[in-house]
Amino acid sequence: MTTTLAKLPVSKNPRVVIVGGGFAGTELAKKLSKAPLQVVLIDKNNYYTFQPLLYQVATAGLNAPSIVYPYRKILEKGEDTFFRLAEVESVDPVKRIIETSIGLVHYDYLVIATGATTNYYGNEQIERHAIAMKSVEDALMLRNTILCNFEKALQIGDEEQLNSLMDFVIVGGGPTGVEIAGALSELRKHVFPKDYKELDFIKMDIHLIQSGDHILKGMSKEASTEALHFLKAAGVQVWLNRRVKSFDGYTVTLDNGEKLCSRTLIWAAGVTGAPIKGLSEECITSGNRLKVDEYNRLTGYENIFAIGDIAEMATAEKPEGYPMLAQPALQQGRLLGDNLPKLIAGKPLKPFVYADKGALATIGRKKAVADVKIFNKEIRTQGVFAWFIWLFVHLFSIIGFKNRLMVFVNWIWNYLSYDAVMRVIIGAKKENIPVEKSTDKVLV
Repeated sequence: MTTTLAKLPVSKNPRVVIVGGGFAGTELAKKLSKAPLQVVLIDKNNYYTFQPLLYQVATAGLNAPSIVYPYRKILEKGEDTFFRLAEVESVDPVKRIIETSIGLVHYDYLVIATGATTNYYGNEQIERHAIAMKSVEDALMLRNTILCNFEKALQIGDEEQLNSLMDFVIVGGGPTGVEIAGALSELRKHVFPKDYKELDFIKMDIHLIQSGDHILKGMSKEASTEALHFLKAAGVQVWLNRRVKSFDGYTVTLDNGEKLCSRTLIWAAGVTGAPIKGLSEECITSGNRLKVDEYNRLTGYENIFAIGDIAEMATAEKPEGYPMLAQPALQQGRLLGDNLPKLIAGKPLKPFVYADKGALATIGRKKAVADVKIFNKEIRTQGVFAWFIWLFVHLFSIIGFKNRLMVFVNWIWNYLSYDAVMRVIIGAKKENIPVEKSTDKVLV
């Protein structure tokens, strides 16, 4: 363990250290920047990522800078608010110290907002060969892999090897999986045939695999049914009540023994919490989330809090905690931003009450599903109107006017031109090495 202190300004104010700059951590840091506190936000990246639009970066609809924003720009108006680029390795709750890659950081109050990481359910083979969708790097890798696959396909004569490059398997029928499937189907119809004239895109198969009996779990039956209809109409092959048993970089094996041939497996099947080392095992749940009370205070600790995806606030209505979505994270960040100054001043705290604003998912051009609440009135709609709701909500949720403008312009261009302008290969790609043909039955 290092004994060197990270360099931070000395302040007369109590220090609040926030670990993680996702929806919850960034919202809290903005709120506390106006309070008589020293706020230190720590993240392994120097930018905030608007994760709901990662799939559009992956499918060439947006450029990565359009959905990221520097933390220092977000926090620049806070006189006693600071950002540090570092990875947090452990916490010592007794000494009130966290160990980071830049040294030790003392805290008076610690807020853990580390979010969630991809859950491969212990399958190391899938983890090695699949592509996740949790970061900008993941999205760029997927985009590069898709484009490189078609470049390689131009030189392939063998039918099975060709199919392995042109077919895509998406695991997980939540919003991320559904939106990627829809975006790929749009590219297959409008963009790829113009770019790769020599290839027959009738042979490009898009498989969406869902372990349950319906997609978009958590949304209404109407939304799930209509989304399934949209996907099938777009030519996406949806596999319900199926699980991926293995993926060797070439063959996807399902739990019923059926096989799919693809070199690209997109994993959107689940997440797990990312707690910090040094915390009591009693406060860590089976899903690697942290048990918190109604004030987001960590079980067993007076001055440590957890918010967002990492926090499991069990209630009678939600025994497994609130969903790992943006809205609970934002609302917890805002409330804790009000509660921490009250705690320091000895005032009573306000318990967290989740205001469910609904959920959205888009399946492509003028096709979306929406279960939303407007003025406490529940609205369930599908199709064009839902698509406009999705556009509006996502556009105004992006941080930064310039980013909103860039996204809006790209959306207008893509809509009018039936194009996806960011079809460039820059950076890493997933290189799943071709293997010899299997003698087993493979669906292509």
